[in-house]
Amino acid sequence: MHSSKKICNFASLFVTNMTKEQNILRPIEQEFKTFEKTFERTLQCDQPILKDVMQYLLTKRGKQLRPLLVLLSAKLCRGITDKTIDTAVALELLHTSSLIHDDVVDASPLRRGHEAIHIRWTNKVAVLVGDFILAKVIQLVAQVRNAKILNIIANIGASLSSGELLQLHANATMWISEEQYYRVIEQKTAHLFAACTEAGSESSGGTMRQVSALRDFGLHLGMCFQLKDDVLDYSDSDELGKPTMGDIRDGKATLPLLIALQRAPKEEADRIRQLAEQLSHNAPHIDAYEAEQEIKSFVLRYDGIRYAYQQMQLHKEKAVDALAAFHDSTSKQSLIDILDYAINRLQ
Repeated sequence: MHSSKKICNFASLFVTNMTKEQNILRPIEQEFKTFEKTFERTLQCDQPILKDVMQYLLTKRGKQLRPLLVLLSAKLCRGITDKTIDTAVALELLHTSSLIHDDVVDASPLRRGHEAIHIRWTNKVAVLVGDFILAKVIQLVAQVRNAKILNIIANIGASLSSGELLQLHANATMWISEEQYYRVIEQKTAHLFAACTEAGSESSGGTMRQVSALRDFGLHLGMCFQLKDDVLDYSDSDELGKPTMGDIRDGKATLPLLIALQRAPKEEADRIRQLAEQLSHNAPHIDAYEAEQEIKSFVLRYDGIRYAYQQMQLHKEKAVDALAAFHDSTSKQSLIDILDYAINRLQ
C-alpha cells in the first residue's frame, strides 16, 4: 500500500489547488496525517481479491473533502479527539461504499477518470466490496461509543439509499420538477456533507448551538457542491474524470436543463425534450455530438447555467451565515475556503 506520506502529499496538492491564498489543511495538518494512517490501516486485509481492490481504492482516492470537514468542524469546536478520527474514517468509508454501489446501479464505466470497480473486476465483486466497507463502518461506529454520532451515521446511510431510489423513481420519465430535483440532491449529496460537519462537532463535544450551526453549514455547502457538479456536466472540459453530458445520457435532467425548459417557448422545449430522450436511449438515428451541442446551446441561451449559479450563491450566503456562530479562526477560514472551492472548481 502507498505510504501515508505520499497520500498526505496528495492532500496537500489538492489543498494548494483549491486556493492560492489559504492552506486549508494547515489547521489540521497533523491530525489529517493521523486520519490517513487510520484509514489505510482500516482497509488492510489478507483476502487476495479484497486486498487488490483496497490497494486500487487507495491509489484512486478523491479530494477527501468529507474527512476534512469532519476534522475542521471538530477543531472549530473543542478540538480533535480519537473519536473525531474514527468518525472521519467511518464517513469517508461510507461515502466510498456508496460510490461503488452507485457505479453498479448506474453502470458507470469510470470513477474519477479510472475504471470503476465493477468494470475492473465484476458487479459481484463490487457489491461485496461495498458491503465489506460498510461492515468496517459499523465496526468504527461501535468503537466511537457515541449514540449521537451513531444516529447521524445511521441516518445518512438511509438517506443515501433513499436518495438513489428517489432519483430512480423521479427519472422514470426523466422530467422532474425543480422541487423534486432539490429533494434528490439533498438526500444524495447535501445530507452527507451535513453529517460530516455535524458528527465532527459532536465528536469534539460541541454545544447544541455549534452542532446545529455546523450542520446547517454542511447542508448548504453540499447543495453548492452538487449544483456545481451539475453545471460542470455542461462543460467542454476533458479533465472532469467523466464524460460531459453524462447526466442526460443516463436519463437524468438536472437544474440547468429543467430551468431552460421552463423558460423556452413550448415548441422549442418539446424539441429539446425529444432530443434529450433520444440521447439517453442512444438512438442510432441521431448524431450524439450534435445533439449534445444543441442541448448545451439551449441551456446557455435560456440562462439555465446562470440560474444554477444564482442558487449556489444563495446557499453560499446561508452557509457563511451559519458560521457566524463562531469567532474568526484558521479553521473557520478553511471551511469558508472549501465553500469557495465548491463553487469555483473546474472539475
